[in-house]
Amino acid sequence: MNTTTAAVLVPLLPLAAAAAILLTGRRAPGFVRPLAVLPTLAAAALAVFVAARQGGEEPIAAATRLAPTGNDQLPIELALHLDGFAVLVAVLVTVVASCVQVYSTGYLRNDARYPSYAALVSLFTAAMLLVVYTDDLVVLLVGWEVMGICSYFLVGHYWETPAARAASLKAFLVTKLGDVPFLIGILALASEAGTFRISGIVARLGSPLSPADLDHPTLIALLLLAGVAGKSAQVPLHTWLPGAMAGPTPVSALIHAATMVAAGVYFVARLLPVFAASAAALVVLAAVAALTMLGSALAALAQDDVKRVLAYSTIGQLGFMTGALAVADREAAVFHLITHGAFKALLFLAAGVLIATAGTGSLAAMSRMRGLKQRAPDAYWTMTVGLLALAAIPPFSGFFSKEAVLGAAEHAALDPAHGIPAAAGWTVLVAGLATALLTAAYAARLWLVAFHDPVGARTEPVPPHEPAGPAMTSVLWLLAVPALLLGVAYRVLPDWFDGGDLAPTLTTSVLATCAALIGGVVAYAGWRRAYESDGPIDPGPGLLGPLHRHAAAGFHLDAAYAAAFVRPTRAAARLVRFLDRAVVDTYVRGAAGTPGLLGTLTRRAQTGNVQTYLSALVAGALVLAVAAVLVAAGE
Repeated sequence: MNTTTAAVLVPLLPLAAAAAILLTGRRAPGFVRPLAVLPTLAAAALAVFVAARQGGEEPIAAATRLAPTGNDQLPIELALHLDGFAVLVAVLVTVVASCVQVYSTGYLRNDARYPSYAALVSLFTAAMLLVVYTDDLVVLLVGWEVMGICSYFLVGHYWETPAARAASLKAFLVTKLGDVPFLIGILALASEAGTFRISGIVARLGSPLSPADLDHPTLIALLLLAGVAGKSAQVPLHTWLPGAMAGPTPVSALIHAATMVAAGVYFVARLLPVFAASAAALVVLAAVAALTMLGSALAALAQDDVKRVLAYSTIGQLGFMTGALAVADREAAVFHLITHGAFKALLFLAAGVLIATAGTGSLAAMSRMRGLKQRAPDAYWTMTVGLLALAAIPPFSGFFSKEAVLGAAEHAALDPAHGIPAAAGWTVLVAGLATALLTAAYAARLWLVAFHDPVGARTEPVPPHEPAGPAMTSVLWLLAVPALLLGVAYRVLPDWFDGGDLAPTLTTSVLATCAALIGGVVAYAGWRRAYESDGPIDPGPGLLGPLHRHAAAGFHLDAAYAAAFVRPTRAAARLVRFLDRAVVDTYVRGAAGTPGLLGTLTRRAQTGNVQTYLSALVAGALVLAVAAVLVAAGE
């Protein structure tokens, strides 16, 4: 099998699985699990094969015309572009999707809607793989939008609950809010570059880049950034992601680790020359990344639900990736994307084991967890690995990739080159160091509060519940391996990324590591102080002080959006409804009723009695005669 054929099969296998499950799921439910798991595993094997054959060398490309656009210079093509970025991200997507499908066979084993769930997960996976492999912006947009509708259904899987319905609708609307300017940006970019092919756009811009390569580089970059902010949950379009935790936990793992939110970062990495052509766009991207990193880390430190902590953590880690892109280092961004995908999938799936063990339904409130270290040892040890990687403690994978991001920011701040503003570098560097401290603090808080219940601190009885099955726990140990060891390969990864320099200076490396250690120590000290005070065993309120209430509410951004947009829109809708009923409906009813009334009067005058008609004629003639006499007398 040649590489191109294998690459075509990678997204086609989960797509075919989704179609087969939707067609046969009700009539042959016994085949749903094999159809969900086996094609995704086969796609993962083929993705690894494609990555091995590509080997970080020259990109492998293939294309065929898909549809005309009325302009022979701008056809829509079904094109593949397999470079080091694409093949590695495809391996991440398929491996995480395979783990999610296997895990879901245990997590949702008693769910009546499992067939539709499995089909949507397969379709979700196929759409993301289309985004990763395609070289055409319009085809990429198709996969982009298919992921959006899949997320709507998957987040709303428990549609009987108001929280799930509201979360799915919110996720769909917020991401669509960014997709409108995103589509305009794609059309504007293709118009100016003369092609929808991503590789063609990058080649035409050339290197080094200059604003003269595009007529409106800043406008195009900002339009595209709106869609990226919505998809990758960056400020100010990030508020949908914490609410998306209302869906099944495996869906959270898939969205946060390998699909949906990763699509925006990957898109910017592929089209980085477009963003780098505008210094203003890079500064805006750096500011968005800094606000996202710091705000989400503070919010994570105040959450009680484990899944919401991890959701805000994802927003912050995506901020690190966009920060690397803001200093024009896509190698560091994609490196962190891959390591984050491994340890964040591990953390979410471990959270699912905690939920299953604690029997808390769809919630994973740390304040309600008791004795889980002993009752769920697999989740405890694997989640420890994931949290250490998240906190960037060496030698775990997150340490190397986060150091790569900080190193890129440091180089941009101290040695700006190729039009990268020093302001962008300093913004990302300072925010990254502060976020490293906060990340370690909320990771340590989660680990201490969820698993380490001091003797006598909580006396409530532990509710008995069925432990997680082997399909769930085995996946945790599988994902713990890359979460622990993937960063060690950082000396090899630059060969896949065209030799990018991922190493910070010793000063920045020491500062980042010390910040992480200080964050962990401070969280532990706050936890001990809370325990000794006989209060709730949660260091968050003590660490954040008066900021805790605001951070727990996500700094009231939802309330601000409700006041600025939702309530005015509803008021306008009520006004339109009133006008429709009081004015338009009245006019319509009057216009329809008046002819009817005239017809009724006319119909009543038509009695069919000749004598009545003659009497009316005589009476009319008399009236006319009297009127004529009166007029004549008046003259």
